[in-house]
Amino acid sequence: MHGNGIIDAVAHDRRSQGPLLQGRNRKDTAGSGRAGADTGEVAELGADSWAVTLAPRLAQFTAVARHEHVTRAAQELGMPQPTLSRAIVRLEEDLGVALFARHGRTLSLTPAGRAFLASTERALTDLERATESVRADVDPAAGKVAFGFLHTLGSETVPGLIRSFRADHPRVRFQLVQNYGEAMIERLRVGDLDLCLTSPVPDYPDLVARRLDEQKLRLVVPDDHPLAARKRIRLAEAAGELFVTLEPGYGLRRITDALCAEAGFTPRVAFEGEEAETLRGLVAAGLGVALLPPPAVPRPGVAELTVTAPRAVREIGVAWLDGHPDTPPVAAFKKFLLSRRGRLLPR
Repeated sequence: MHGNGIIDAVAHDRRSQGPLLQGRNRKDTAGSGRAGADTGEVAELGADSWAVTLAPRLAQFTAVARHEHVTRAAQELGMPQPTLSRAIVRLEEDLGVALFARHGRTLSLTPAGRAFLASTERALTDLERATESVRADVDPAAGKVAFGFLHTLGSETVPGLIRSFRADHPRVRFQLVQNYGEAMIERLRVGDLDLCLTSPVPDYPDLVARRLDEQKLRLVVPDDHPLAARKRIRLAEAAGELFVTLEPGYGLRRITDALCAEAGFTPRVAFEGEEAETLRGLVAAGLGVALLPPPAVPRPGVAELTVTAPRAVREIGVAWLDGHPDTPPVAAFKKFLLSRRGRLLPR
């Protein structure tokens, strides 16, 4: 346990303000006190909270309970024995409960003390685990990066990026999240993600975004379609076709709508989905045509045509929350991604 860090907060020997049972606005009625335990309700840590008052003293109490001897506990904690004795007496006074029975220089726990010890040990164990977890996440060599990316980048692009990055950072861990652009941006804002690869490149005042690459989009048609024999096509030639697209809110849907508008028409949408390869399957089934990025593996049943006009591409960029401090592993991965500008995607 990192005992000294907890002990230092009370080493100033703060004077008691009287029994907290009398002086505090306690939320310990039978109804409200138990509701928190049963429902997982989070305690409110106001100035009059038991947790705020007791947390710095838990390690002291636990050490004395374990040794049943104040002097030995004080030696373990690295603090003067009189200071520890006063702290334990003050803890009992504040609680209004005798935690120890005194037998000369030794002590033994009262029934109330044993009950308090069980909960105290769990609290300190949880605190230790939480501390180790957050410290591990920021470790420069073995920390964690929460990284979001589009579904269409998941089969080839992202695995290749992580493989290359881990050549120099073999122990860095990744929490990977696949989602559409707006959902990832919201997760950036609430702190669930450190970085995300998305398209279109976002333009919001609270984000920093950098363009990394662009990806050509193709008009995908069934392999028995009259256009399937073509290699190239102007998008306006597909104005009379039924389209299958991603749902509104997806970046690729916005790009599809914008390109069709630039070509002079509004697409007639037959089906909407959430994933590009599902759309490719719908095209193979003869249910429409689609503007899609190239697949990682060729899909049977479709033909993929180069769009000559308008210029059909989507920009891929990396985004992060402006002003949010980077941990060392996040900073290293961000630097790596920015170094891949112009060569992010497989060619």
